Amino acid sequence: MKFVFLHGLGQTAHDWQSVIHQSSLSDADCPELFSFAENDFTYSGILSGLERFYANASEPFVLCGLSLGALLALDYTIRHPEQISSLILVGAQYKVPTRLIDFQNLIFRCMPENAFTDMGLSKHDTIKLSHSMRMLDFSPKLSKIHCSVSVICGKKDRANLKAAKQLHALLPQSHLHIIPNAGHEVNKDAPKALAALIKNCI
Repeated sequence: MKFVFLHGLGQTAHDWQSVIHQSSLSDADCPELFSFAENDFTYSGILSGLERFYANASEPFVLCGLSLGALLALDYTIRHPEQISSLILVGAQYKVPTRLIDFQNLIFRCMPENAFTDMGLSKHDTIKLSHSMRMLDFSPKLSKIHCSVSVICGKKDRANLKAAKQLHALLPQSHLHIIPNAGHEVNKDAPKALAALIKNCI
């Protein structure tokens, strides 16, 4: 079975490699999300690229995303439920808190340009992408998700822990997993624990 991993804002595909290795997956994709944008560095631009890339998938696959990747995974599953066999959401929001986005962008504006080099986006494009997510709200569409769902959150991820519990309550087929000693970037903080949960989806 194919697994597709979507990274977060501030990450690259490389940040999933330890999890993929420890999961011993034989068929795993981990695309660089920003390469999908085709110079449209907005949420909708990346989502459109993701849809084009997997439009001809021959069989349903497991979709796993963290943060921005989790938003995209949730949205993709709502739009293309027939393509997804199982959904794994890590550090996820289903209704983006505008105050959090605005605070995040304030921090981005204060950071030097060279701090953005490793994430594959310029400072301007990072702020543009983050701003484009301000109004996302999947609450009315969650009922379209019928596959099994794993909702995962680091215990130290205070910004997303409440949303993870709410999402679990809104998706009756979901399972909630709180990972101790992990913050928002669970794939980097606790790759072994996350890999163990992912292996249960095989």
